[in-house]
Amino acid sequence: MKKIVVADDSTTARMFVIRCLEIIGLSGAEFLPAANGKEALELMKKDGADLLVTDLNMPEMDGATLLKKIKASLKLNEIPVVVVTSGSNPAKNEELKKLGAHAVLEKPVSPAALLEVLDFLIHTEEKTNDGSAW
Repeated sequence: MKKIVVADDSTTARMFVIRCLEIIGLSGAEFLPAANGKEALELMKKDGADLLVTDLNMPEMDGATLLKKIKASLKLNEIPVVVVTSGSNPAKNEELKKLGAHAVLEKPVSPAALLEVLDFLIHTEEKTNDGSAW
């Protein structure tokens, strides 16, 4: 069973992302909700994760800081990260991708956008043949 951490300080936004993931076929996944980056990082350190979908603007630890910490961790750096943001800022989006985000999506997230991103991640993992499978 896949473990997907969904980090957002809005309960409604977390539930919306989870519902979108369920719609695209991940209804059998274990969803681990987190209200901020600090909670998300603690969950991933404790339980691991196969994917992180995180909001950019959150209290205690924002999405960019969370991304940096994940990519700096030997244990967590292979976890694909999708950053969700309410602001359209191409320069910030490029910065997040350089930090290791697999994708940056604008709110509201759509099932189609998530499917496109996850389809890319699935095919990337198949090509690397590293034993991990979606």
